[in-house]
Amino acid sequence: RWLRYILNLSRDMKGTITMKGRIHSLESFGTVDGPGVRYVVFFQGCPMRCAYCHNPDTWSTKGGTEMEASYIIEQYERNKGFYANGGGLTVTGGEPLLQIDFLIELFTLAKEKGIHTCIDTSGITYKPDNAAYIEKLDKLMPLTDLVMLDIKHIDPQKHIELTEQPNDGILAFTKYLDAKNVPVWIRHVVVPTLTDDDKYLFELGYFIGQLGNLKALDVLPYHDMAKPKYEKLGMDYKLKHIPAMEKSAIVDKKAVILEGIKKRRAEMQNA
Repeated sequence: RWLRYILNLSRDMKGTITMKGRIHSLESFGTVDGPGVRYVVFFQGCPMRCAYCHNPDTWSTKGGTEMEASYIIEQYERNKGFYANGGGLTVTGGEPLLQIDFLIELFTLAKEKGIHTCIDTSGITYKPDNAAYIEKLDKLMPLTDLVMLDIKHIDPQKHIELTEQPNDGILAFTKYLDAKNVPVWIRHVVVPTLTDDDKYLFELGYFIGQLGNLKALDVLPYHDMAKPKYEKLGMDYKLKHIPAMEKSAIVDKKAVILEGIKKRRAEMQNA
């Protein structure tokens, strides 16, 4: 059901059909959303229910503000001087790939302006047997300069416990991006007692070690700064008893993932 992307069509004065997307918010100066300074578009709607999600207000597909792609590009152009040195446009959420038709239109306009495009996604919408959706992805990928892919957990059952969604489609999407040679940054949040087990961190590294399109690995420490937002929204924060991850421990955790990558690549080289 949630694979039905969120679209609204309206007619202008000339009767032309104009596509609109549901957008949660816009940020004009993003510094952690891809290379350089980014104009960040937060899409509304997400099927994931990550226990540590910072933006639970983006979950509903009925919220947000309807916007045209041309409006977003106009806002970008107003501040394009900020993004000139290696920056660009990043779509995040929520889950931007829920609104894939609108995203294709947005990125088409962006590429006409020479704008670097990035998708920050969980990959949850990917279904290998959905031919119509794959066709749309095939159209979107040539318009996409970078995908920042969040892999929440490599273990199928623990992924469900953490996000209420399976990870088989996400892992398949990872291989799809590799086949399409779309540059990928992998992101992984280390949460004490949930995603910090060295066994699974090594397995994550071993899995992504097969990727020829892997350009970066971001291993991020869990923090609990979302607590006040959940309280304000009257929502239960599932991880309220878990302390923030010590930043000093991240170096060791990333090293475990890197060992997995090295092992996989060594095996591939010797095969």
